[in-house]
Amino acid sequence: MDFAVSAEDRMIRDTVREFCENEIEPIAQEVESEHRFPADVFEALGELDMMGVPISEEYGGLGAGQLTYALVTEELGRVSGGIGLSYAAHVSLGAKPIEAFGTEAQKRRWLEPLATGEGMGAWALTEPNSGSDASDMDTTAKKDGDEWVLNGTKQFITNASVANSVLVKAVTDPDAGYDGISTFIVDPDDDGFEVTTVWDKMGLNCSPTCEIALDDVRLSEDRLLGAEGEGWTQTMKTLEGGRISIAALSTGLAQGAYDAARSYATEREQFGKPIAKFDAIRDTIVDMHRKIERARLLTHKAAWNYDNGEPVTEASALAKLDASEAAREVAEDAVQVLGGYGYTEDFAPQRFYRDAKLMEIGEGTSEIQHLIIGRQLGL
Repeated sequence: MDFAVSAEDRMIRDTVREFCENEIEPIAQEVESEHRFPADVFEALGELDMMGVPISEEYGGLGAGQLTYALVTEELGRVSGGIGLSYAAHVSLGAKPIEAFGTEAQKRRWLEPLATGEGMGAWALTEPNSGSDASDMDTTAKKDGDEWVLNGTKQFITNASVANSVLVKAVTDPDAGYDGISTFIVDPDDDGFEVTTVWDKMGLNCSPTCEIALDDVRLSEDRLLGAEGEGWTQTMKTLEGGRISIAALSTGLAQGAYDAARSYATEREQFGKPIAKFDAIRDTIVDMHRKIERARLLTHKAAWNYDNGEPVTEASALAKLDASEAAREVAEDAVQVLGGYGYTEDFAPQRFYRDAKLMEIGEGTSEIQHLIIGRQLGL
C-alpha cells in the first residue's frame, strides 16, 4: 500500500498551508469573536483556484480528486474551524450536487460561479422538526402550470445568508415516501426567500448558520435538479462525499489543537524543566498524536475509495465518526495541557474545543454513523 501523498498534492497542500498561516491564522479569533463571515478570505481562496478543488476544470474547478480536497479542507480546519466549515459546505453540499446531477445549462449557470469562487453555495435539508430523520419534511413544492411553488422552513443551513445559490429539498409527492422528495436550485434573490435567523452558536461563529423561510417561492422548471423524486437518492450520495470533508475538517481541528498543545508543552517550564518532560503531559500528547494519525488514515482511505470508484458508504461514515470524536477529545486535551491559559481566548485550544463539538453532530450525528456502519456490517 502506498501512503505517500503525490508531489502535486503536496504542492497544493503546502500552498494552502502557507496561505492559512499568513492570512487566516492571524484573524481566526477575531472573525470568530465578531461573528463575522470573512468574505475576503474566500475571495482569496478563489484566486488560488481552491473553491472548486474536486469540480471539473470544464466548469471552472481544479479538476482534482476527493483526496486533494480533503487535504485542503484539513489545512483550513487546522487554523479555523468556521472557515473550514463554510468551505466544506460550499464545495460538498452547494457545488458537487450540481456537477453530479445537473443539466449542462444548470452547470454553466449555477456551478461555474461556485467553482471559480465568484459565489458561495449552500444546501438546505434539515428542518425544525426533522432532526436525524431528515426525510421527515414539511417543505413542499407544488406544480402550478410551468412553475414550482415552494413553501416551508429550513433550519441550521450553513452559508445561507452569504450564498448565491441554495439547493433546497422539498416534498413533491406526499404519498411517495423517499421517492417523493426533489431538489431545487433557489436563488436567495427569488421572491419569497428569506433568511429569518442567523444563529449565535457555541462555536464556528464566523460560519453563518441560518434558518430560512420559503413563502410561495416560484421557480421555473429548469430549477429542478435532476428528475422529480430523485432528491433523497441525491442526498445519500451527497452525504457520502460530505462526510469525508467533515472527517478532513475534524482532522484539521485536531491537528491545530495538537500543534498548540505541543508547542506550549515544550516551552512552558515548571519545576525547572519543560512540562512535556513530565510523564502525564508527554503521554497525553502522544495519545493526541495517535488519534490524529488514525483519523487521517481513515479519512484518506475513504477519499481514496471515493476517487477510485470503490464502495464509500462504510468508509466515509467510519472516517467521519472517528475523526469527529478525535477532534473533540484532542481539543479537550489541548485545553487541559495549557491549563488556565487554554481557557482564554488568547490561546487557540478553547476555539478548537468549541468548534470540534459540531463535527459530532453535523452531516449525521455519531449515533447515525453507528447506524450506517452497523447496517454495512449486516447488523
